[in-house]
Amino acid sequence: MPRPHFAAIIEDAWHRQVAGAMRRRGWGTRVLAHTGYGSVDRVRVLGRVLMTRRPYAPAAADARATWLELRTADNERRGWRFFFATPASGEPVTVTVGEKEFRTRVDRSGILDLTITGHDLAPGWHHLHVSSPRAADTTAAVFIVDPQETFGIVSDIDDTIITTTMPRPMIAAYNTFFRHEGTRRAVPGMATMYRELLREHPNAPIIYVSTGAWNAVPPLTRFLRRAGYPLGPMLMTDWGPTNTGWFRSGQDHKRACLHRLARELPEVRWVLIGDDGQHDPSIYGEFAEQRPDRVRAIGIRVLSATEQLLSHFTPIATDAYEQHVGVQLPICHAADGYTMLEQMRQALGIAPAERRDA
Repeated sequence: MPRPHFAAIIEDAWHRQVAGAMRRRGWGTRVLAHTGYGSVDRVRVLGRVLMTRRPYAPAAADARATWLELRTADNERRGWRFFFATPASGEPVTVTVGEKEFRTRVDRSGILDLTITGHDLAPGWHHLHVSSPRAADTTAAVFIVDPQETFGIVSDIDDTIITTTMPRPMIAAYNTFFRHEGTRRAVPGMATMYRELLREHPNAPIIYVSTGAWNAVPPLTRFLRRAGYPLGPMLMTDWGPTNTGWFRSGQDHKRACLHRLARELPEVRWVLIGDDGQHDPSIYGEFAEQRPDRVRAIGIRVLSATEQLLSHFTPIATDAYEQHVGVQLPICHAADGYTMLEQMRQALGIAPAERRDA
């Protein structure tokens, strides 16, 4: 096993010192559940274990979380505390499914990412019991995809379903010190499009894949609810030093997520939704070339010149889907969800709602 990057070694040593000081001051730990997903063969349970001064305050960040639980989870790290959130590295966690217990430990960033086989869960939503020795017990929502389901949506988040009026490099700092999801606004029509597509496939999964940090899951979940987006698992990433370098590659994270979904849900053909402000067109095009049997259609939100400037400081798109793909697939380009929905209806053969109800 290769030696970890020295930046990761320094960060781990810092977290150990801070966590030790917090425990001496009476702090506990909290299991912050995220939304998981899976098939009838395996299920992926997600969450984080963090140090907290209020270990028994109700907090969660999954699809079943109440507004109070989401607000508590967010307030725990609002403002400057967001930047100094301390993971309970290596903390033991037990996930209970029926009468079976599955034990693991969180990683160096406090992330729980456990794949369970032989779970005996039927398709649909379930709540799994999650416990840790120094934390209050909680539950984690997971969505089991029906083996007969062949439709699914993978969606980017920033600039695809959420837009902002500030440069992308400033978003992380702004979220760190001021953070409020009210400063973000939904892209017009995108929630309507997602609901319309899933109306045709009510048991289909929708999975949000983003290069954003796991810390942002609670406010993002609140935002999705407030804006009317369907709830589903969020596959985020861990900012900061890794075992191989100073920062994790956001592009590699998205590629890995797409290929993992293709392996774990082999019957599903995905509609991939992103934007042309960063690298979604090339990532989706590359995946479509490698796994054409797993892609049903691609939708790219076209950013305005102003949005392009805020995204990467140039008024034109960074790349285009057509430059990176050699297979024939429906491609939808639109500035908003209403226009993209009409294109998706034609590409996927979906009749308008009024025609279906007639």
